[in-house]
Amino acid sequence: MSTRAYENEPVVILRDVTAVMVPSGQPITLKMGLPGYITQALGGSFTLYIEGNLYRLSGEQADAIGKEVVRAPELPPNATEDDVRELVWRQMRGCYDPEIPINIVDLGLVYECTVQQNGDGTRDVAITMTLTAPGCGMGDILVQDVQEKIAIIPTIRNVSVDLTFDPPWNQSMMSEAARLQTGMSW
Repeated sequence: MSTRAYENEPVVILRDVTAVMVPSGQPITLKMGLPGYITQALGGSFTLYIEGNLYRLSGEQADAIGKEVVRAPELPPNATEDDVRELVWRQMRGCYDPEIPINIVDLGLVYECTVQQNGDGTRDVAITMTLTAPGCGMGDILVQDVQEKIAIIPTIRNVSVDLTFDPPWNQSMMSEAARLQTGMSW
């Protein structure tokens, strides 16, 4: 089923579940029985409209709205650093601003991604990224989403996300596909 198929789909919270209020990033418990709507279902998470507010529900909690739980990505045996780096980038392409249907990679928000193998076979990942504007209220939510999506990759021990505004983001950093999708192609 396409992500658009979920748009404005009515849902009922099937069990108490922790979600994140958009855009404040404040965790909140949504109580069983609350009715609402899915406004966006991209990258394995859901944006829900309930009682006049927006909430982000992670894919790991999707059963709370009757959807399939998002499973952790798999890494092939004897994966190289390039394999891990590729999977990290794929996971970040699943990170969406709850208000904008474009992933953070295509928006041009990710400046750097490094993967370092540790002596015990685990890996540390460091991400440097920005936001579309310094005052963007979605910053904490996006950083948390990046950390969660990368941390579930097998062998990842630590994920650090450094938020920077130097250089400041601008529309030219968007992929051509993102510019076309937003009507900002030039």
